[in-house]
Amino acid sequence: MTETMSAEIICVGTELLLGEILNSNAQFLAQQLASLGIPHYYQTVVGDNPTRIKKVVAIACDRARLLIFTGGLGPTPDDLTTETLADFFQAPLEERPEIIADLERKYAHRGGFSPSNRKQALLPVGAQILPNPLGTAPGMIWQPRTGLIILTFPGVPAEMKQMWQETAVPFLRSQGWGKEVIYSRVLRFWGIPESVLAEKVAAYIAREHPTVAPYAGNGETRLRITVRAKDEAEAQQLIQPIEAEIRQIVGLDCYGVDEDTLASAVARLLQERHQTVAVAESCTGGGLGEMLTRLAGSSLYFKGGVIAYANEVKVNLLGVSPQDLEQEGAVSAVVAAQMALGVKRRLASDWGVSITGIAGPGGATLTKPVGLVYIGVALPNGEVITREFRISGQRGRDWVRHLSAMNALDVLRRQLLVNP
Repeated sequence: MTETMSAEIICVGTELLLGEILNSNAQFLAQQLASLGIPHYYQTVVGDNPTRIKKVVAIACDRARLLIFTGGLGPTPDDLTTETLADFFQAPLEERPEIIADLERKYAHRGGFSPSNRKQALLPVGAQILPNPLGTAPGMIWQPRTGLIILTFPGVPAEMKQMWQETAVPFLRSQGWGKEVIYSRVLRFWGIPESVLAEKVAAYIAREHPTVAPYAGNGETRLRITVRAKDEAEAQQLIQPIEAEIRQIVGLDCYGVDEDTLASAVARLLQERHQTVAVAESCTGGGLGEMLTRLAGSSLYFKGGVIAYANEVKVNLLGVSPQDLEQEGAVSAVVAAQMALGVKRRLASDWGVSITGIAGPGGATLTKPVGLVYIGVALPNGEVITREFRISGQRGRDWVRHLSAMNALDVLRRQLLVNP
């Protein structure tokens, strides 16, 4: 049964199925549909095969009123979208002279118009041209039967995006689509597992409006709060009290929203205090410094870093005690503390952060396994705190290094919040 005023995205191209091209078109269109308040419940990727494309269309027609196609509009034999749609709906194709004229003009600067390009001028009878100002392949706006709209776009992302904004959106609005927005706010968390977070906010996850959904990835946990409203301002008003209540429940585990990162959260706190940080890294090899300096304006709060991989560097540059290195080992809380203090003093920063650990796959012992990491934070008042982390090494060396740098940012963030 067709969903009322819902859309379906259908991306055509065998190269997508083979993983040769990232399907960024589907992501863009999904975001655009949400901004217009148009629900969509399905996305499909299908290869350049007429039989399979028809099967996809048959299913989509039964569950959506707006079908959005990308890909398969070029001049080559494997570009089959337009002719397959025409065949499915038993509509004759006709050559559009205005498209021929546009193609001749565009190909005059590309080596000349060839007979194979005439294929791009064929559209089903009754279809409206969806102009392509950047490329050669036009799309179409077609209503093959009552209550169904088909939009087709080329697979080139830049072309598709401009065609969507310039022609498709105004058309959809003129047809009564896009009267609401579907707006989401993503709360971002570090240091709390998805299952624990879900238990804490279970009452909110059970709600129907706004909806709250947990998900996790790359070491962090997120909550997506989604609401349908007449505009973005109303949506934010509906989300704000829910967000405030959730933040009250979870406390410092929530580090930001939407596009925030742990690095940007730390950067914001440092800039608010007019303070600086320096880092001393062993197993992460500069990864923490890279995260902090990836942000524009990082010179305001980042003094620099020392990659103290060898023990002699820890001793000579950071002032780590040789006796402690001998007795406790480089991967220890005492060494992490001395590294943090050492880089703070050496670079004259307000805060010092250190990381020392075993990233693997080698270097482990019975008492110090792969994934054992110590993080030190030297505070402006001279105090030093350390934290021990045991990260699973099963996902490899890069995973241990990534989580180590992220954990270091989080330890610093929490200290910035609790030490005004």
